[in-house]
Amino acid sequence: MRPLRDMDTIQIEITNACVHDCSNCTRFCGHIKKPFMMTLPTFKAAVDSMEGFPHMVGIMGGEPLLHPHFKELCEYALSKIPRSKLGLWTALPKGYEHYSDLICATFGNIFINNHSRPDIYHAPILIGIEDLVANREDMWYPIDKCWIQNSWSASINPNGAFFCEVAAAMSILFEEPSYGWKVEKGWWKRIPKDYTAQCEKFCPMCGLAAPLHRRPSIDGYDDISQKNYDRLKGKSRKLSKCIISTGQLTDAPEQMAAYKDINYREAIAESYGIALYPTELGFLEPRKGSPRKSLYSKYLADYSS
Repeated sequence: MRPLRDMDTIQIEITNACVHDCSNCTRFCGHIKKPFMMTLPTFKAAVDSMEGFPHMVGIMGGEPLLHPHFKELCEYALSKIPRSKLGLWTALPKGYEHYSDLICATFGNIFINNHSRPDIYHAPILIGIEDLVANREDMWYPIDKCWIQNSWSASINPNGAFFCEVAAAMSILFEEPSYGWKVEKGWWKRIPKDYTAQCEKFCPMCGLAAPLHRRPSIDGYDDISQKNYDRLKGKSRKLSKCIISTGQLTDAPEQMAAYKDINYREAIAESYGIALYPTELGFLEPRKGSPRKSLYSKYLADYSS
C-alpha cells in the first residue's frame, strides 16, 4: 500500500447523489436511501486540511454538479488551491450546462465519464474477499497489493478521512461513521501502518483486491456476497437488484478504462461547450471553446435517443 502523500489525487466527496444507477458503483449510489450533501463548513474544513498536499485535490460524487451549493464550493476551493491542482470528476449531466463557465474557471483538470458505453466495466465490490479465501490470513497479501489503493485515491466524506475512497464509501453504505479520521491539517501524511483499523474493517468486505469478472456498468444489477447482502438488509434500497454470488476468479478481468477514450470524453464535453486540452501531467484541462467534432458524437446521440 502507498503512503497517502504519494497519491496523485485525494478526493473530497461532496455528495453520493447521482443521475445514474450503475452496476457495482464505487460509491454505491443506487443503494443509498438518503444521499448526503456535504455542508459548506465540512467542505471548508476538508479543503483547509489539504494545505501543503503536493498533488491534486479532486471534487467528486456521486455527481458533484447535483450539489445545491456547487458554485459556493467551487469558489472556496479555488480561493485555497490553485486551479492547476483542482480536479473535477463528473458525467456532465443534462440540465447543468449553466455550470460550464464555472467549471472551466475553477478546475485545471476534468475527468469525464457518463457511463453510457457498454464496454465500461465495474468490478464486483460487494463480493467480499473474505468469502473468496478459505484461510482468512491468506487474504491480506492481495489486499496489500490492491490496485485501488495503489492507483486511485484517499478521500474525505462526511464520515471523515479515509486511506481509500472505496473504504470511505463503505463507511457510508454500512453506516460505520466511527472509522473516519479527523479532518485536520496533515491527516494525509499517514503511512500504511496507520491504516490498520480502517483496513481491517472494510477491506475484507470488498472484492476489489481479487481478480474477479466484471459487469458492464449499464447492466443495472450489482454482484454481492451473502455476508454483505445480510449486512445491508434494511440499509439498502437496491437489494432486489443484487445477484448473490461468490464471484468468478479470472486471469484476465475485463478492462475498465474504456471511458478514457478521448473521443468519448470530447463528445460529452461538447454538450457543455467545453474543449479539452492535454496537460503536462497527461490529464485533460477544460476550456470554453468550440470542441472538434468527435467520432463518438453520433454514438452518444444514438444512445440517448
